Amino acid sequence: MAWRAILVDDEELARVYLRELLAAHSEIEIVAECANGFEAVKAINDLAPDLVFLDVQMPKLDGFEVLELIDGKPAVIFTTAYDQYAMRAFDAQAADYLLKPFGAGRFERALERAKSGVATTAVQPPPRELTRIVVRDGPKVHVIPIHKLDYAEAQDDYVALHSEGRSYLKQQTIGALEAMLDPNRFVRIHRSAIVNLERIARIEPYAKDSRVAILNDGARLPVSRAGYARLLEAMGDSQGNRSDTR
Repeated sequence: MAWRAILVDDEELARVYLRELLAAHSEIEIVAECANGFEAVKAINDLAPDLVFLDVQMPKLDGFEVLELIDGKPAVIFTTAYDQYAMRAFDAQAADYLLKPFGAGRFERALERAKSGVATTAVQPPPRELTRIVVRDGPKVHVIPIHKLDYAEAQDDYVALHSEGRSYLKQQTIGALEAMLDPNRFVRIHRSAIVNLERIARIEPYAKDSRVAILNDGARLPVSRAGYARLLEAMGDSQGNRSDTR
């Protein structure tokens, strides 16, 4: 069968080396080369390749963020000089992880693994503590530094991310987002809301066994009884009690 491949690496010499190794495989057509994560997301979504050779550390978006933003499920072979990402790569069900510099023999084994598993490879980034969130909006990609995230609200299988007066819709459950956030900075105050502790101006009683969080920008978020307990634990009992005013 014919295979369509995309090479993603910010180093041109690395892409040249991959081209040389693939020259022996007439069944593989290189349909695009990308030098950064933004280019990779666009190319993968536009061209729907069968196979992607993907660097990890790149300008603009890293390799795992690229996987988070693509629509299809190509076989992925990571190519990187850093061994600390290997477990994350295999958690993402990558076909293989080539540690630079790698030789032709190791490359051939990785290629065989990719070919044998392409039909069942499911590329999903593993949960991790975030430093930024990437959101695709049509052809645009928004990057939200985590310290600028004010709060998040659940909307079925999506989350609405609120940052600096703007909102972004991301296809992700609020539970999955919560698992990746630092619990010392972000608290699930309700089944439908996560808030940045630094944005809370005060907590007010709202109804029996419930409260409302008033944020610095005036936004009002529901606080459940369990959410209030989590707030007290995160903020400290004395601070939480001082904030509970009408």
